[in-house]
Amino acid sequence: LHGLGGPELKRRVDTLLQRMSLAQAADRLARTYSGGMQRKLDIAMGLINQPKVLFLDEPTTGLDPEARADLWNEIALLSKEGLTVLLTTHYLEEADRLAEIVAIMDRGKKVAEGTPEALKAELQGDAIQVDLLALASHDQIRTTLSEVPGLGELQVTGNSLHVRAEHGASAVPAVLLALDSQGLRVASVKVSRPSLDDVYLHQTGRTFAQAEGQS
Repeated sequence: LHGLGGPELKRRVDTLLQRMSLAQAADRLARTYSGGMQRKLDIAMGLINQPKVLFLDEPTTGLDPEARADLWNEIALLSKEGLTVLLTTHYLEEADRLAEIVAIMDRGKKVAEGTPEALKAELQGDAIQVDLLALASHDQIRTTLSEVPGLGELQVTGNSLHVRAEHGASAVPAVLLALDSQGLRVASVKVSRPSLDDVYLHQTGRTFAQAEGQS
């Protein structure tokens, strides 16, 4: 165990089990642990030799929201204590919340890198997402919305369109009116500030969920 033994090893083990809220389960077999407990045990094992860098490969995949949030708090605390954490994740919300620097990968290539705030700041205005009730010609959608003033970059994926506007809420009525004039019925509309998913869409032309489905 990385040169540790005797009292020092026991001290480290006891400290880490206590820190990860696993002390009461210390006498149980690891295979009886819940998913969240097993991920905490993985982190504890990675910390046993007090490393300067900790690698975590999708540590919260498959966890329920409560266990995920619990692990997020622990990872954030490790970072605040000065430990460098290299984390891979399929949850862009997780990267946004935890990372100081984000590198976004697509098909094995890095397509963006920077702080979450800097990456999102590159996308001007609000994001408007409109889900249509039925598939429509992408060219028809582009032609229709090209007549709406104040709109920026437009992406059409399946029956969803994503468009940017300086003031999203103010632009929605004109967008809906233009779509309705062409018989394009709307299922839902969402206006939001830029997210890392918007950054991914901007860089790759696909939503992150679509990329996951194609992998």
